[in-house]
Amino acid sequence: MMSLLVLFLLVLLFLAFLSIYAKTPPFLSLLAGAIIFGMGAGMDFGTVLGAVIAGLGRVFALFAIIIFSGAVIALTLREQGHLERMVADLRTGFPGSWSLAAIAGYVFSLLTTCCITAFVILAPVIGRTGSDRHQKNMLLFLTAAGSVVSYTLVFPTPVIIPLLLGFGSGLSPLLYDLVAIPLSLALLAGLVLLFRKISGGKGGIAASSPAAGGSDVLSSLRAWAPFIAIVVSIPLCLFVFSLSHESMIQAIMLAGLATALLLAPAEARSTGLKKGTTHAGLIMFDICGAGALGNVILESGFAGAVFPAVSGTLPAVLIPFAFTAIIQAALGSRVATAVIASQVMAGTALASVLAPLPLILSVAAGVCIVSWLTDPFFWLLHRTTDATIREISLAYTLPLAACGAAVLFLALVLHSMPFPG
Repeated sequence: MMSLLVLFLLVLLFLAFLSIYAKTPPFLSLLAGAIIFGMGAGMDFGTVLGAVIAGLGRVFALFAIIIFSGAVIALTLREQGHLERMVADLRTGFPGSWSLAAIAGYVFSLLTTCCITAFVILAPVIGRTGSDRHQKNMLLFLTAAGSVVSYTLVFPTPVIIPLLLGFGSGLSPLLYDLVAIPLSLALLAGLVLLFRKISGGKGGIAASSPAAGGSDVLSSLRAWAPFIAIVVSIPLCLFVFSLSHESMIQAIMLAGLATALLLAPAEARSTGLKKGTTHAGLIMFDICGAGALGNVILESGFAGAVFPAVSGTLPAVLIPFAFTAIIQAALGSRVATAVIASQVMAGTALASVLAPLPLILSVAAGVCIVSWLTDPFFWLLHRTTDATIREISLAYTLPLAACGAAVLFLALVLHSMPFPG
């Protein structure tokens, strides 16, 4: 039987080939990768299928409500024109076009639980630039980068949820966000400064028209109502119903979904449900495929065989980063990468050697460090901006790699401190 590490790398290369050249849907390629890895690791076919089914089910149970609710909320609001109202509200606090583009991507990624959904929603609004193609594209790149920063760092996004569940024993989500939110906002400010410098401070966004119907205050309340419901329901879930953090996430997203549907006109509700279900289904299939592959890798004994051997060559805090970066480079999907990383590494000695906070940040840095040809966001930007691969690499891939390096540096600093992360 070949080395499990060699087998793992070969499967990742196979998945990258399927993604880039064969244009295979991620769910099918991940499913094929799971079966190939399991059989190559010496597992019989029935055991492999059992691990695939268990991985699919576990991830579906964790993410189905969250992803479905976020997609339906976003698309129901878009059908009513509320998203432009929300952007207009953000403009009052962030009047500069660069800061608006960055903060809009950052906020909408959290609200919709998907950075790509946030970008698709925002692109028509942010794309209303003052003069030329270069300015428009740079603002769109900044929006994309801002959405990825919050998506890969702030709880409760689908990237951070499995990491906190897998590695966060003794670390509350609130304590985590007390570090992650200031860190992500500092990275966002750095991106704004970088893009302003690159573009000479130029660029502007034409004023958007407010949402139709009622006064500005009423329109704003209707637009933000689902997210107000989410925030208000958090203390109720924690202190009244005493829900676990995992159950709380599901409950607050259902509260936001119910609010969005109740306030929407019948036509917008119907369209939002239809389009949201389709969009959520595509995302869920990809994430569930990652769960299948991750569980097969876990059941093969990969972690116990590989990580002890690697630990002698790299500092402990760099192992999660390197492992995650390799998966991200092959798969492209940030959530899929986080799911696999959390499943494979949760039972290793790393989870006991490293404090939860530096461990999670090390993985988050790996998720962010490689955003290139296998990244579906990369090709979405290519289609949306008509920019070249070189332009996207310079204005999207490299800035995110710098953010990943900064997050890794903080993980190293926290790991070196004498108190738990």
